[in-house]
Amino acid sequence: QVQLVESGGGLVQPGGSLRLSCAASGSISSINRMGWYRQAPGKQRELVAGITPGGSTNYADSAKGRFTISRDNAKKTVYLQMNSLKPEDTAVYCCSVEGYCTSGYPIHYLGQGTQVTVSS
Repeated sequence: QVQLVESGGGLVQPGGSLRLSCAASGSISSINRMGWYRQAPGKQRELVAGITPGGSTNYADSAKGRFTISRDNAKKTVYLQMNSLKPEDTAVYCCSVEGYCTSGYPIHYLGQGTQVTVSS
């Protein structure tokens, strides 16, 4: 079993910042790509940002210049620093972990999600 524990969501005013964290644990042999998805009410889930083990990143157009994804491989943790938040960033944010379990099988887990609400 693999567990993903997310934290850092909450209510913030427009223009504010939040930092999300997601720590993976359990039967993980290795972690490849990590990322963050979000889903707003009535909308499809979208990839916000992704990061490879070597640190290469990609972002949704809506996140470029405002969000920064990073990871700590030793801690099996991925972060999302979100600055200049806008009301349209309001969504449930879920972390994503791809890799291999200790049995050698590929795995892809999504976290339960943490709510981010941007409102005055």
